[in-house]
Amino acid sequence: MHDTLALLELVEFPALQRTELDTLQVNLGYKCNQRCLHCHVNAGPTRTEMMSSDNLALIPQVLAARNIKRLDLTGGAPELHEGFRPLVAQASAMGVQVIDRCNLTILFEPGQQGLAEFLAEHRVEVVASLPCYSLDNVDAQRGEGVFDKSIAALQQLNQLGYGQPGSGLVLNLVYNPQGPSLPPNQQALQEDYRRELMSHFGIVFNQLFALANMPIQRFGSTLISKGQFNDYMGLLRDSYSEANLDGVMCRSLVSVDWQGYLYDCDFNQQLGLPLPGAETRPHLRQLLEQDLSGRPIKVAGHCFGCTAGQGSSCGGAL
Repeated sequence: MHDTLALLELVEFPALQRTELDTLQVNLGYKCNQRCLHCHVNAGPTRTEMMSSDNLALIPQVLAARNIKRLDLTGGAPELHEGFRPLVAQASAMGVQVIDRCNLTILFEPGQQGLAEFLAEHRVEVVASLPCYSLDNVDAQRGEGVFDKSIAALQQLNQLGYGQPGSGLVLNLVYNPQGPSLPPNQQALQEDYRRELMSHFGIVFNQLFALANMPIQRFGSTLISKGQFNDYMGLLRDSYSEANLDGVMCRSLVSVDWQGYLYDCDFNQQLGLPLPGAETRPHLRQLLEQDLSGRPIKVAGHCFGCTAGQGSSCGGAL
């Protein structure tokens, strides 16, 4: 696989600084039941990296120490970690809003019986990947049979109240382009999703997040193999909007990898770019004592992916 870091470090990006930390985003491991072309984590069924019980135990302590009210769990498929459910239960009991970055098909994997009911019981916000509302496009990007399972999972979540008005159970969907292009207008695409999913499958949801593909890991390597990397970077840079700088996720979020090390965002984690300015590699345990507010953010060429066009973050368009 081609490494894009050396190319990205040649690209200048405006300096950024952190504000107050409000979200702890934790990657519980790279194991996943899917292997998607656009995956910036390079996750898949053969990955074995999973967070240790010692690091997992630090998470509630850090949430309390820093008064963090949002825990964003990702992977791989975070639900495959055996500590996922105990962590969710403990965090929700503390009054922390838990987000599950869910690929939907995980609901039907062996050992995941009752997962949807568990998420509803603890009022977990589900952010679900669904890169299109058509079977052909989804299966082309994520694998044969993924679309049908995804639809069945969304219907199951709807039956439990997710996405239903007044339920308080939030179900958001995530769109990624299939190739080296920017996402379309998020609001217009959201209306297309609402119409198509309701008319064909009776599915409702709260919001659609339109995310740009990052030129790193599996997607970045594919761009290089196809000779499209420079053109895609040119598109991102030409579409840069300074107005998006205030809303990028790295200003109020810290990303934690499966070993407990800290990064400014999930993308920096995958590039191996730790928090800048530290004498030692920053670890989760340091958040028990240290505040990150005001610190500089490590930037490189991939940051144009978050600031191009309408902008792109963990919460969609900026």
